[in-house]
Amino acid sequence: MKIIRYRDSKGNIGYAEQKEGGPFRIEGDLYGSFAVTSTRAEVAALLAPVEPSALLCIGLNYRRHAEETGAKIPKYPVLFIKNPSALQHPGGPIVLPRHLRSDEVDYECELAVVIGKPCKNVPREKALDYVLGYTCANDVSSRDWQKEKGGSQWCRGKSFDTFCPLGPVLVTPDEIPNPNALRLSTTVSGETLQDWTTEDMIFDVPTIIEFLSGSTTLKPGTVILTGTPQGVGMARTPARWLRPGETVTIEIEKIGKLTNPVIEEGI
Repeated sequence: MKIIRYRDSKGNIGYAEQKEGGPFRIEGDLYGSFAVTSTRAEVAALLAPVEPSALLCIGLNYRRHAEETGAKIPKYPVLFIKNPSALQHPGGPIVLPRHLRSDEVDYECELAVVIGKPCKNVPREKALDYVLGYTCANDVSSRDWQKEKGGSQWCRGKSFDTFCPLGPVLVTPDEIPNPNALRLSTTVSGETLQDWTTEDMIFDVPTIIEFLSGSTTLKPGTVILTGTPQGVGMARTPARWLRPGETVTIEIEKIGKLTNPVIEEGI
């Protein structure tokens, strides 16, 4: 099932199943019991498929990405957190910071995992039972604030407004039985800059869920970003930063395309 979250012409927010014949409204609780109705949804605006209760992110989780940045292969998953206000919708702009200025804003295509029920101390063998679905994510990153200005923490450079586009749909696990067998890519204004597969993850999706749920409750709606493959702008020679007027498209096999234009922050 492919699920969208949308706003109608009256400002009401709802969920719908995206089918060939159009979107049909979902009634009930997405994190509990719900059903697809025969009523077509009136979609005035497509929203990120979930409103995250938390945004947990794994860094340096692709072997070739770790190699291109000169980093050692980590022994444990590298966790950082984005502010949930970094969320951006499909088609919404990625805003380059100008108040806290950054001229080194990077793209990162990532598979996002959405937790569907409370999850704590879950063994990897049962981890996928707690997944509501998968979607595309762009872990937009201000490298100067991440590296030089962030006080050795990554959160500042990762948490500016609009730095976490999600979408366009949430795909349920029955359509993606193996999340570590998907092709993902980033295209910026027609140029493909990342193109690899989730098979290259150092820690696969079940292992990540096992690690994050250890002695910690993952609430429904927790969104987990699982890392990015090689090809980021920071590692290129010369470096390839996002510029106003460009368009970024993240594409993941079986999920679709997430596209966002790039603009400057108005001060």
